[in-house]
Amino acid sequence: MEYRIDKYGLMDRLSAWNDYLKRKVCLIACGGTALTLLSLKDSTKDIDLLVPDVKEHEYLVKVLKQLGYQSVSGCGLSRDDGFIFDLFRGKVIHTTELLDSPLKKDKHIPIKEFSRIYLGVLNYYDLIISKLFRAATVDLEDCLLLFKSRDKEINLKYLEKRFYETASYDVSEEKVIKNWKHFLKLIKKE
Repeated sequence: MEYRIDKYGLMDRLSAWNDYLKRKVCLIACGGTALTLLSLKDSTKDIDLLVPDVKEHEYLVKVLKQLGYQSVSGCGLSRDDGFIFDLFRGKVIHTTELLDSPLKKDKHIPIKEFSRIYLGVLNYYDLIISKLFRAATVDLEDCLLLFKSRDKEINLKYLEKRFYETASYDVSEEKVIKNWKHFLKLIKKE
């Protein structure tokens, strides 16, 4: 059975986490979670959150483990409810290192501030870049969805420049550039 969580279910979960925290933690949603919070997708099966501050990441993981979450993958935590929370730390999502901290004002979109949890969504450019670096079918579909729905807010030339700059730091630079070229072809088809 595939579990999925919608925007409201995710907010409920974060609200519950908030009640157990004793200090502030900033979370920046990425991947399909970001698209769900932006109301572009109805739900997501895994929850991708970036915790840019390393100390906050350590603290959050410690609290969640006290609440019964267990490590299920590299940075994934889960309980018996079927949801996996991938808690990335710093400015690395999967294997993609972002150029800037997502905590900078223009590098994320504020979503909600609980008493101890601040929730934002990664900016459109870094969201597309981080998904294109993986370039699974669902990642390409998500990038097209975001680009088409926010095309007035996304400068394609700037996105390309930022993509190439991010790719220049990646060990698989040639591979991810192929992903970019494929994405451009898909945009032109639409």
